[in-house]
Amino acid sequence: MARKFKLRPLESSAGNSHEKSGSIDRREFMRMSFNTAAGLITTAALGSVGFASFLMGQSGGGSSDSAIKFYVPKGSDVWYSSMDKQAMTIQAFENEASNSNTGMAGAAGLWSGLPVIATYVPHEENRNKPLDAGVPRFQLMDGYTAGGAYVGSGFEIEEKEEYASLNIHDNMIIVFARCPHLCCIPGWQLVSNDFTNDTWLPGGTDSGGNKSFCICHSSRYDHTVIEKNTARNRSNGQEFDFIGVKKTGGPAPYGMPLIPFTVNGGTIEALPDFLDWYTFCG
Repeated sequence: MARKFKLRPLESSAGNSHEKSGSIDRREFMRMSFNTAAGLITTAALGSVGFASFLMGQSGGGSSDSAIKFYVPKGSDVWYSSMDKQAMTIQAFENEASNSNTGMAGAAGLWSGLPVIATYVPHEENRNKPLDAGVPRFQLMDGYTAGGAYVGSGFEIEEKEEYASLNIHDNMIIVFARCPHLCCIPGWQLVSNDFTNDTWLPGGTDSGGNKSFCICHSSRYDHTVIEKNTARNRSNGQEFDFIGVKKTGGPAPYGMPLIPFTVNGGTIEALPDFLDWYTFCG
């Protein structure tokens, strides 16, 4: 059956972007556990059990807690510093977005031990405006494997009942934050470079800012682009399709999957509809 496309990717007219060299290499990253622009999450800070839970997720205990909680990397200076371990609310993101040039806001969080990034985009305000720089909205696009094979489309969240819980709502998405490259944890505006500036360009290109950025080997992701792609479980080699955000650069083979959510009395709560999507690092 033919599928009607509602949006198409735009050709980038921007010049080439350049990565800035980091101050920490892979070996140091693994020794320190996690790096941010202003500080470190260390095994000593969290405890060995706490750090393992943060990095790998929890299989018991808090798994029944659906609320997503802010997670403030130790020593970092982020807008949600005073809300560490508190439940995320839509109002908090709306307040922060009002201070942004693009109207976007993002934050790291934890859901039952799983690292996540919540990203607020003024989608409803901008969806009917001309597609232009600095006017962000969510874009549904086609997804391709690293080898160029077509997988499917982000439009499937609107077209297929099985993905209905992923429909865009409340100007927000939640992403499972494990980099498919080496399973490290990307940050949102925790480092300062061209990819993390408060800027936005349409078309899902690697130009423009507001990317999540993994300091491991500089993989970056555009959270405004929703696509379908194929992941592989590292333990058993099994491949599976998922809906997620687009990888725009770096060595990661594909993007990171979405986590469906609901807003309950203003609190952001995750839904366990696609737990198998978060196994690519298992």
